[in-house]
Amino acid sequence: MAASLRGLSRALHSSPCPAWKRTQSGAEGHLKAEYDAVVIGAGHNGLVAAAYLQRLGVNTVVLERRHVIGGAAVTEEIIPGFRFSRASYLLSLLRPQIYTDLELKKHGLRLHFRNPYSFTPMLEEGTLSKSPRSLLLGTDMAENQRQISQFSQKDAQAFPRYEEFMRRLVLAIDPLLDAAPVNTAAFQRGSLLQRLRALSTLRPLLKAGRTLGAQLPQYYQVLTGPISKVLDHWFESEPLKATLATDAVIGAMTSPHTPGSGYVLLHHVMGNLEGMQGAWSYVQGGMGALSDAIASSATTHGASIFTEKPVTKVQVNSEGHVQGVVLQDGQEVRSRVVLSCASPQVTFLELTPQEWLPESFVKRISQLDTQSPVTKINVAVDRLPNFRAAPNVPGDQPQPHHQCSIHLNCEDTLVLHQAFEDAKGGLPSQRPMIELCIPSSLDPTLAPPGCHVVSLFTQYTPYTLAGGKIWDEQEKNNYADKVFDCVEDYAPGFKSSVLARDILTPRDLERIFSLPGGNIFHGAMSLDQLYFARPVPQHSGYRCPILGLYLCGSGAHPGGGIMGAAGRNAAHEVFRDLKSM
Repeated sequence: MAASLRGLSRALHSSPCPAWKRTQSGAEGHLKAEYDAVVIGAGHNGLVAAAYLQRLGVNTVVLERRHVIGGAAVTEEIIPGFRFSRASYLLSLLRPQIYTDLELKKHGLRLHFRNPYSFTPMLEEGTLSKSPRSLLLGTDMAENQRQISQFSQKDAQAFPRYEEFMRRLVLAIDPLLDAAPVNTAAFQRGSLLQRLRALSTLRPLLKAGRTLGAQLPQYYQVLTGPISKVLDHWFESEPLKATLATDAVIGAMTSPHTPGSGYVLLHHVMGNLEGMQGAWSYVQGGMGALSDAIASSATTHGASIFTEKPVTKVQVNSEGHVQGVVLQDGQEVRSRVVLSCASPQVTFLELTPQEWLPESFVKRISQLDTQSPVTKINVAVDRLPNFRAAPNVPGDQPQPHHQCSIHLNCEDTLVLHQAFEDAKGGLPSQRPMIELCIPSSLDPTLAPPGCHVVSLFTQYTPYTLAGGKIWDEQEKNNYADKVFDCVEDYAPGFKSSVLARDILTPRDLERIFSLPGGNIFHGAMSLDQLYFARPVPQHSGYRCPILGLYLCGSGAHPGGGIMGAAGRNAAHEVFRDLKSM
């Protein structure tokens, strides 16, 4: 495959210097000995926290261990001439306030909205005059109903009611994302003043209850039950149910039959970009362009960002208050507060002196569920995939379905469940669930002319294989070959179009991006690890057992996804505390 790259006419892409690096020059380009706030990790949440703190007048520095900022929201040219959103690959959940407050459009963020957004081709025999069926969903409800009616007239009629039902639940949950969770510790052990202040954290919950009203019991079932049960209540056709169920299990080591999988679906449909509810988009230039825009907003207001500055220790003074961090090279950076965008496991089990943490807290952190089913495969191809259910047109120009999330092996929820069962037994799925995306179908800057970048987000693959085997190169390539065979079934000729590939198993995602267990959410988005139990009960939200230490990444409320809420919420909590210090 590498040899086939030699004929590419485009030379190795050389990205211009990002705006945030140009802003941070001269004296500001040198790491100082002291700041008001240190942010560990330049993931998108860490960058958001830094941007808000700096705007509030808190002198802030971000220290990133890798050569590139963004955490999982990065663009990397891992194959010459092809730029990949190497980990996260779609944008929807970014909070509208962050988009507006940080002026991300002004700082270069450009979005390619996808409509239609979902394409599920069927594995079935076509005829000379007719292709296999497929399900194409977008923003046009009448067209959605026409598509669904291929499989069930009853489902076509029910779909608008289902969408409205889910929309109302999104409206109820939405306020909970932009505020700290209920402070149960303050209610139990706080002073009278702290308890009065904690009352304000109840407002989003009360607002959610008012929004749901008398339908609260039905919505409770969505949040706590298996998504298969929820979808069975609404629909009868398996292609529709399986397509919708993918959003309930994607990134999670759960089956559609797992209780609580309904919340993960909700988590993936609550986005709002530029006023469009539920919209999903590709970022022009890849996901790293989002991180660059946030960083540019931060540095424009005076924040400092440094790459290749791994933090090895959080420093705590004799009174139990944070006083800064120590870098891998021994350099000390003092600060009044430290915010960690790293996972709870890295923050508390690796960076924080254990003697300052309660034993029960450390035990809970070590027991967090971080199972991940994900293997991400980034692929460079020399032509568009040609699906049997929607053949390419002459000239090989991208068609509407090419811009979608393309769901393969998703015709039946039983197929998804069996894929999950394989992984629970320590084996990669025989028929993996595949979400295939082609961002270059809307953003041609990502690949040489005529070529494309393909993202294969696949599951289920266990962290450790049966019998204690590890993911060596042979095992990785065996699995990737299986995935490619599946794609070939739907799009003949795909395998011959492949120029090169980058295979990231759960262990690779952990090693490269510090995702615990390869989990894209920093921990399971299960009900026992959400809201006032995230990261753990009694220590939810952003404050930690050590004064001045805060969690601001996906391991804190409201969880994972490229949302930025954890960073924004944490910054406001930090600022409130700094004013009272």
